[in-house]
Amino acid sequence: MSGGSPEVAIVTVTYNSGRYLAEFLDSTADSSERPVTVVVADNASQDADDARAVTVGHGAAFVDTGGNHGYGAAVNAAVRTLPDDVEWILVCNPDVVLGRGALDVLVETARSDERIGSVGPAVVETDGTTYPSARRVPSLRTGLGHALFANVWERNPWTRAYHADDEHGSRRDAGWLSGACVLVRGSAFRALGGFDEGYFMYFEDVDLGHRLGRSGWRNVYEPAARVVHVGAHSTTSSSHAMRLAHHRSAYRFLARKYAAWYLVPLRLALRLALSVRARSGSGS
Repeated sequence: MSGGSPEVAIVTVTYNSGRYLAEFLDSTADSSERPVTVVVADNASQDADDARAVTVGHGAAFVDTGGNHGYGAAVNAAVRTLPDDVEWILVCNPDVVLGRGALDVLVETARSDERIGSVGPAVVETDGTTYPSARRVPSLRTGLGHALFANVWERNPWTRAYHADDEHGSRRDAGWLSGACVLVRGSAFRALGGFDEGYFMYFEDVDLGHRLGRSGWRNVYEPAARVVHVGAHSTTSSSHAMRLAHHRSAYRFLARKYAAWYLVPLRLALRLALSVRARSGSGS
C-alpha cells in the first residue's frame, strides 16, 4: 500500500481501537485498484504497540501524535506526513470496513466536477440500516429548538430539521459529510488549514463541510460507494465525557457561525440548553 502512487492516500486515527485496525487495513487494499498510501495516526492509545505492529505489518505508516489532542488534530498530523501533491485524501474511522472498489467510486465522483471538495459514501451499520452521514449545516434556530424540545417533544420541527436526511439512494449535495469516512480534495483541505483543531471531538466534520461550502466547494453524498461501520465507538467507555464534548463542540460551532453581538441572548440560551441536555444524558 505505502510506497505506491501519491495520488490517493487513506488516513485513520486510532485511540484504543486497535481491535478494529486489521480488518480496516485489510479493506483498504480492496477499496481501490490503484496503489494507495495509508497512514495511521495514534492518539496515545493504551494498545499503541499492538496498533503499530498491525499497521507496519500491513505496509502502512504509523504516526505517534505524542498525546491525545483530538480527532481533527490527529488527522492533520497524518496529512502533514503526506507529499503535497497527494490529490485525494480519504479520512476514515478505524472501525469501518471499506467496500470493494469504494475508494475508486468516491474518486471518480470527485473528478466529475472540479468544484467538488469532498465526497462521502453510504455508511451502513451491521444491522443493515444506513447512518445519516450527509446532512444540512445546522442553524442557530434549529440547534436551539432541538436542544430545548427534543426531550419533551419528540416530533418537534427543530429536531426533525436537525435530523433531516434526504433519501439514501441517490447522489446529492449536502451541507456536510460525516468524518467517519469522507474523501477530501487535498488542495482544498490544505488551503483551509485542515480540520479546526479547536474541536477536540465532534463537529470538526460539520465545520469542515461548512468551510468548504463557504469557499465555493461542493460536498457530495455518493451512495454508490459503501462502507460498513462494524464496531462501537472507542468513546463508549466515557460516554458522559463524550456527551459533554459533543455539546461543547455544537455550541462552539453555532456560536462562531452566529457571532453577531445582537445574537448574544440566543447564544446564551443555546449554551444553557445544551448544558442541561448534556447533563441529562441525552444524545444528539
